Amino acid sequence: MQSNASRYLFLFIFGLVVGIVLTVVSMRALQARRDPFPDSVMQVMAKQTDLLKQRVTQNRCTTSDALPRLQSLRAMGNDLETAFPDLAEDSRFSAHASKLRGTLDTAIAAAPGTCGDIEAANRKIGEACQACHQDFAG
Repeated sequence: MQSNASRYLFLFIFGLVVGIVLTVVSMRALQARRDPFPDSVMQVMAKQTDLLKQRVTQNRCTTSDALPRLQSLRAMGNDLETAFPDLAEDSRFSAHASKLRGTLDTAIAAAPGTCGDIEAANRKIGEACQACHQDFAG
């Protein structure tokens, strides 16, 4: 009787391990099919806006602190239609992308040099992003 219980326990643990391994393999296969570009663009843009917020928090608000972040955001803005090809033909998406690029162009041209300028630029960028996310991010 003791040997049957240990045999069943061994089979249960073996089945559990095999199930976990097969689940991981399946999840990796599904993940490999996904295009990482859209998520990457959004993550880089989020990081750049967070870095702008950090500059204000740290009271590092010179033009040379803000401009590289804004330029990076603008470069990512150029790739929005490429990152989301299913939405590229949607006029609302194109309008949101254009508005974000315009907001960034204005911020770069103004070369924010004070914490208030950086906060205002970051707020406008956030508003442009949020408007698009409300329509498309679900």
